[in-house]
Amino acid sequence: MILKNQILERPDKKPIVWDAYFNRDDKPKTLVIFSHGYKGFKDWGTWNLVANEFSARQYFFVKFNFSHNGGTVENPIDFPDLQAFAENNYTKEIDDLDAILNYLLNPNFTYANQIDNSNVILIGHSRGGGISIIKTAEDPRITKLITWASICDFGKRSATTGDLEAWRNNGVKYVLNGRTKQQMPHNFQFYENYIKHKERLDIQSAIKKIKQPILIIHAKDDPSVSFSEAEELLAYNPKNNLVAIENSNHVFGSSHPWEKDTLPKALTKVLEESLHFID
Repeated sequence: MILKNQILERPDKKPIVWDAYFNRDDKPKTLVIFSHGYKGFKDWGTWNLVANEFSARQYFFVKFNFSHNGGTVENPIDFPDLQAFAENNYTKEIDDLDAILNYLLNPNFTYANQIDNSNVILIGHSRGGGISIIKTAEDPRITKLITWASICDFGKRSATTGDLEAWRNNGVKYVLNGRTKQQMPHNFQFYENYIKHKERLDIQSAIKKIKQPILIIHAKDDPSVSFSEAEELLAYNPKNNLVAIENSNHVFGSSHPWEKDTLPKALTKVLEESLHFID
C-alpha cells in the first residue's frame, strides 16, 4: 500500500508532505523514517524505489519533505517556493522530524495498528543524517539510527559559512543549484538560528550521547561530503559500525530523474547493509 503526498497540517506552521509505503495486514511493522538532505526532497531520484524495497521487506517506510525545503503541497518536487527555502533552518528540520514522529506514533493515527511503536528507525541522507543524529540523541523512542553520506558538523556547511559581513548586510545569500540552475536563497536568519542553538546542533556532542545502535554508511569517493566525516562520526561513538562503499558518490550512483526500475549497484549495497542492520 502506498499513501502518496499526504499532508500533515500544523497550527501556525507550514504543512509537511509525506508518503508511506507498507503492506497492509494484521502485523505491526518496524517504522522507518527517511530524512532527505540539503536541496533534496522525498521524491528525488531513487528514493521511491528505496521505499518500495523497504515495504517489500515488511517495514512501514515513511519519507517526507521538510516543511521549508522549497517544495509545496501542490508541487512537492523541486523548489517552487524559494521564499520558504530562504526561511529554512536546522531547528525547523528537527521540529519537522519530531512532528512526523509524533503523528505516526499517535494511537489515533489511521494506520496505528500497522506500526510497532517499540521499533523506530531513522535514516538520514547527507544533512538529513545530521538532523537524524540530533533527533536520536534527544528522543528515546528511536531504537536504531542509520546515516547515509551524513555530514558530521553543521558549522562546516556552505549554508552556514561564508562572508558573514556581506550576508548580514544583504540579509540573504545565494547558493546555485547545479541541476535546476536556481539561485537558492538563504536568509541571514539561518546563521542566527545556528548560532543561537549551536550547543544543541553540535553533532559531535549529540552522537557521543547516543546509546542506540548506529550504522554509518558512506562512499569512499564522496565528492560532496568527504569520507573523513564518516570516520569522524565513528570516532565520536566507536562502538558502532562504518560501511565504506567503493567506487561511488554522494548519492550512491543515483541521479534525478531516475528512469530505471532498478537501483544502482552502490545503492543496492547501501540498502542491503541497512536492512541487515535493522533485521
